[in-house]
Amino acid sequence: MIVLGLSFYYHDSSAALVRDGELVAAAEEERFSRLKHDSGFPKLAIDFVLEQAGVTIHDVDHVVFYEKPFVKFERMLLSAMATFPRSAAVFRESMQRWVTDKLWIKSHMKRELDVPSSKLLFADHHMSHAASSFFTSPFEEAAILTVDGAGEWTTSTMSVGRGNKIEILKELRFPHSLGLLYSAFTAYCGFEINEGEYKLMGMHPYGEPRYVDKIYELLHVAEDGSLWQDMRYFAYHYSRDQTLAKAFGEHFGKPARDPKEGDKSLDPYYCDMAASIQVVTEEILLKMITHLHEVTGMKRLCLAGGVALNSVANYKLLRRGPFEEVYIHPAPGDDGGSVGAAYWAYNHLLRQPRGPALDHAYLGSSYSDDEIRAFLESNDIEYQHIPDDEEFFDFVAQSLADGKVAGWFRGRFEWGPRALGSRSIIADPRKSEMKELLNAKIKFREAFRPFAPSVLEERADEFFEFADAEKHYPGRFMLYVAPVREEKRSVLPAITHEDGSGRLQTVYKETNPGYHRMIERFGEITGVPVVMNTSFNLKGEPIVEHPSHAFNTFSLSGMDLLFLENFVVRADAKKQIADTKFALRHEGDSVTEMVS
Repeated sequence: MIVLGLSFYYHDSSAALVRDGELVAAAEEERFSRLKHDSGFPKLAIDFVLEQAGVTIHDVDHVVFYEKPFVKFERMLLSAMATFPRSAAVFRESMQRWVTDKLWIKSHMKRELDVPSSKLLFADHHMSHAASSFFTSPFEEAAILTVDGAGEWTTSTMSVGRGNKIEILKELRFPHSLGLLYSAFTAYCGFEINEGEYKLMGMHPYGEPRYVDKIYELLHVAEDGSLWQDMRYFAYHYSRDQTLAKAFGEHFGKPARDPKEGDKSLDPYYCDMAASIQVVTEEILLKMITHLHEVTGMKRLCLAGGVALNSVANYKLLRRGPFEEVYIHPAPGDDGGSVGAAYWAYNHLLRQPRGPALDHAYLGSSYSDDEIRAFLESNDIEYQHIPDDEEFFDFVAQSLADGKVAGWFRGRFEWGPRALGSRSIIADPRKSEMKELLNAKIKFREAFRPFAPSVLEERADEFFEFADAEKHYPGRFMLYVAPVREEKRSVLPAITHEDGSGRLQTVYKETNPGYHRMIERFGEITGVPVVMNTSFNLKGEPIVEHPSHAFNTFSLSGMDLLFLENFVVRADAKKQIADTKFALRHEGDSVTEMVS
């Protein structure tokens, strides 16, 4: 049985294909369209997952959308009516979008895909989140917590998964939402909603949680973690472009930070505010899972929803919470809804048996040596090919040890927002200057942003407070921020954050043998089996998908080397190309678009 899951029209559009219980392929539309957070119909992603599976759309048994548009429309309509006339502007804009596009998703899918209505199914938003995590987990039964901004009406659920069924026990409803509360402070600190939350998380170690009590004055939190917000302080439920009401700034005695300043400096006040909302978020989440454990008596927990991307909180839930094991899907946000929708239909609705657990995120496209060579030669790009893997890994490891920064493009790209050693920029974590170099000259982003360490799974506990790494699947997906062991912080200055932590990725030989062996070889040379890893993209761009995207990003940055599988391109090629065939117009151009 083949099921195609889709997510689009809201945040990050995506497509996923499940065949006989196995996730064969999954990808965000932005990787192919090159539009960051592309929310349009995921035609390119659909074409990819079908091609990867070797099927056509007519071979698909069911196409499943990740939420119910009419129920979401009901929430938009009733919320606007309840807050009229303040909601007049957002009501007009929303009705225009809904009446023309979002309300007719079934017709749109029929038209775009040429499939009959009988094949189309619709899942609940939070059921899709729950299914994405539970049905890809290694657990036969587990408690499930989903937390995000908002789905149709729901903003959080507590559920139980057993075998191929999920039962939702409790839900929290809009406008009261932990995800929207965190986003409100994202806006207050000068960052963009649905984009800057990870910046807020990265900024929090530079502050002190001085405003925790003041934040709790805006809401009431019950013992089960459910919350009620005083909506006098918020505007997201009625405003088109404002998250906060004027009363919010008055409550804290300082207005929201100018977004133009949010990315430029570490203002102590807003750092303290970031630290405070992080503490509140962690405390509420801990109450939620403690109650869920009491209600279910289960030993294992699955997390999903956009709040599950808060890797700082995730680690603390693992260590302080009552559950023995935790699983988080590599794409816990709305992009992962396509996977959840497909699994909900396959397992829960159609009662098919569970497939294998998802122990890796390498579900995207890949390119053969012949395709890479053809790209390089057709564009007159000088390269070296090192066909022997051991010789190649030795070259890469020695280059990093010598202080080089490189783009690493190898195998199928990663599902979800994290670069996990297929589309990564890599460097030596022992060199403290690397953090500033990568932020300023390669990523072109805020100086306070941390970098992630990729560490061999079998040696993770030697460098991080992360025992029994093989038990903790989220470590594979870079979804935990763990303390760097105190005696190793001077050894790993480039990846050690202000509070002594690092957002580690545990690398397994079984799932990414090339990346594992390169790090292993780096460890043999330096004594440190850890490399500095960040996503292979420039600020404001999606992670690269094609060799042309990789070369363009390489050309526009300060990287020294580009590794396309076992092909090596040196920095000299940038000048050669710029001086001859190519005219670099702007950051969004691919190499094929730059040919004059």
